[in-house]
Amino acid sequence: MRVVFVEPPKEYWFIMGEYLPPPTACLQLAAYLESKHPEHEITVVDCQAENLDWSRLERRIADLKPDVVAVSSLSTCNAYTVARAMETAKRAAPDALTITGGQHFTALAEPSLREYPEIDAIARGEGEETLVEFVEAAASGRDFSDVRGLTFRHGEEVVSSPPRPLIQDLDSLPMPGYHFVEDHLDKYSFNKMAGGKRYAIIEGSRGCEHACTFCSQCAFWGHRWRTKSGRRIADEMEHCRDEYGAEFLWLTDDNFTFNPRSRELVDELNRRRLGDDVLWFVQARVDDVAGNPEAIPPLRRSGNQWVLLGVESGDPGALASWRKGTDPGQAGRAVRVLEDNDIFSQATMIIGGRKDTSDSIEGLRRYIDSLSPGLAIFMILTPFPGTRLYDEAAGNGWIRDGNWAHYDMIHAVMPTETLSVGEVQQELYQCYRSFYGKWGRRMEGFFSGNRFKRSTYRYMVSQNIVRQLRDLF
Repeated sequence: MRVVFVEPPKEYWFIMGEYLPPPTACLQLAAYLESKHPEHEITVVDCQAENLDWSRLERRIADLKPDVVAVSSLSTCNAYTVARAMETAKRAAPDALTITGGQHFTALAEPSLREYPEIDAIARGEGEETLVEFVEAAASGRDFSDVRGLTFRHGEEVVSSPPRPLIQDLDSLPMPGYHFVEDHLDKYSFNKMAGGKRYAIIEGSRGCEHACTFCSQCAFWGHRWRTKSGRRIADEMEHCRDEYGAEFLWLTDDNFTFNPRSRELVDELNRRRLGDDVLWFVQARVDDVAGNPEAIPPLRRSGNQWVLLGVESGDPGALASWRKGTDPGQAGRAVRVLEDNDIFSQATMIIGGRKDTSDSIEGLRRYIDSLSPGLAIFMILTPFPGTRLYDEAAGNGWIRDGNWAHYDMIHAVMPTETLSVGEVQQELYQCYRSFYGKWGRRMEGFFSGNRFKRSTYRYMVSQNIVRQLRDLF
């Protein structure tokens, strides 16, 4: 069987800067399929790294003559891109079977198959075992009804098989298949964060123990949190450094919980002295950081130099409405303990909640000024399919924009009780203008002793990020 994984042509969030991530989902799935069926011919096509537009992608797929085409899908805003990639694959290889997955298509599996005839099947939830069994069934000509976790076409009908149990031992998964894109490793970059260092992504856990109403991870991973061992994560970091020259690693845990697993990881990294030549980034909850100040110095020694904090709001009522389970005071303590240990702090903030007004968003701007993280990212509350927020917004008729391409957290798709969609969009611009437009903060950023802060502020100004946000409306 010839199986082709495709990372389709797409644009990344301009706020991220010069940013080209490796196609992590494709690499993980390809490695797992290879571990079970080394006899298959497996190719990963990364359109960004290979500089393929749609016509070149069609020719590339035609040359590969695949039996199965699996297209990477993560974000709702890329749903149309995935459908176009499937359509392209069908033109290039009409007899090939097409399959996708990810959070958006898991939440809307049956309606998506009805809307996009070019998609043959959707792997719901965790994809490794479902994909392997799908390929096995395709190779033998068997029906797909025995493949759990799959939504597929059966004649004119759309059929969903029962859910698939989650993989219990994540340490049993193979190392991500960076060897499939070894010719392109120098192209993967995150200049604002990693500078010129070679960059790789590491998965340490899946899911989250919390239940924020706006987060699609909860439903996708079955409201459970599973983790690799600290030693296994350290092995992956070491593997990416030694085999592929990675010097900056993004640990993609939704929440780097300070628990025995994280202590094991930090101890392993310090024992192996990986922090001497590898830097790494992680995201964490403010209550975890604020509540575990003693864990931060060894975290820094292990090579961690950047932590994203999900602050979201300075309003306790908003945090409670989203079931966030944190309070504004914890955010202040978290920022301080990170900066006291020379770890760059990035805070994410959300506007556009149902109760938001111009005054409440102005209050948020004052709050983030007082918090003064190294970097602030403002986002618009977005009702992603599969979330409690989406169910509530759709049920109450709040959603004004059904264009999935706008579900990127910088386009407003629903109003608040007092602000129109356009006014919410305007408020996003004002948040960035307020935070990054202050000359004192700019000068401090330009000449900061922290290289991450220095490069971030210089990028924000050189690329006119605030003006680009203004142009969205």
